Amino acid sequence: MYINITTTETGNNKGSCSALVNYLEKENRMAEKNEQKESWFNGNDQDIRRHTVRMDIDNNVAKLGRNDSKFFLVNISPSQKEIRHLISLYGEEGAKEKLKEFAVSVMDRYAQNFNRPGVGSNRDLLWFGKLENYRYYGHKDKEVKNGEKQRGERKKGEQIHVQVIVSRKDITDRIKLSPQNTSRGKNTAHSRKMGQFDRTAFKQSGESLFDEVFGFERDLKESMEYANTMKNGTLEQRSRLLSRAKEQETHREQIIDNQPQHSLQAAGIEAFEQVADIAVELTKAAAEILGGLLAPGNIASEGESTVTDEERKRRRKKKGRGR
Repeated sequence: MYINITTTETGNNKGSCSALVNYLEKENRMAEKNEQKESWFNGNDQDIRRHTVRMDIDNNVAKLGRNDSKFFLVNISPSQKEIRHLISLYGEEGAKEKLKEFAVSVMDRYAQNFNRPGVGSNRDLLWFGKLENYRYYGHKDKEVKNGEKQRGERKKGEQIHVQVIVSRKDITDRIKLSPQNTSRGKNTAHSRKMGQFDRTAFKQSGESLFDEVFGFERDLKESMEYANTMKNGTLEQRSRLLSRAKEQETHREQIIDNQPQHSLQAAGIEAFEQVADIAVELTKAAAEILGGLLAPGNIASEGESTVTDEERKRRRKKKGRGR
């Protein structure tokens, strides 16, 4: 799960958000007539128009200076493995709706991360989300640099993700909230007043939330903990994490090694049950045949052989000639 906070994909968040809103409308502009267009959404509404997004964000800037950030962009991008997991549970369209619901919960965590009185959920924020179905190659991608792909070309695979524009000010336009404020000075009271934001904790909470809500079993090497520790951890921390990853791999290999045996045992039991069912049916059929042979009309009296009518006529003729 990749969760990132940036100023804006258009390079400027100190003025109007109109350029960013227009940029995030690109898929709707490119959509065919019969394709469904994605509306903006938040925790209260699922069908918000783009002009509402622009006007609300641009007007929520009380006491912000000319060079202050006015909004931020939160990128919520599940991996292809995570997307396939959602599709397996809810289908393609259901996966999109569940990802939107997940985005609402992520914005709850965003609000709570500030540890500010009066800011405890997504409803205390002014934000708007937009689901995107595709990703596109940019000039920074190695495939573009190597000439293998063209800038703006769609990337293959499952690429659904959510982009969120969130105002620098809370929903009341009174409290400043900046995820860029990561100060951890000695003056804890001052940091709390300014809304200290722990980006690492926020990203980790989003990943844990996904695993919890959707029952996703995450490989340790695919976790943010692993990536962060291998990049910034001490030698001892990296060593411990590598040992945990090795134990996880060993455990998974043991499960895989045992799986064929379990499958064979299950198949053997099933085959035995099938043979037993056939034997029962054959026994029933034999009993029915035997019962028919032993019926009163088909049983010869004592001393009388079971002969045909032709044989009986032939015997009577021989007796007549003898007399």
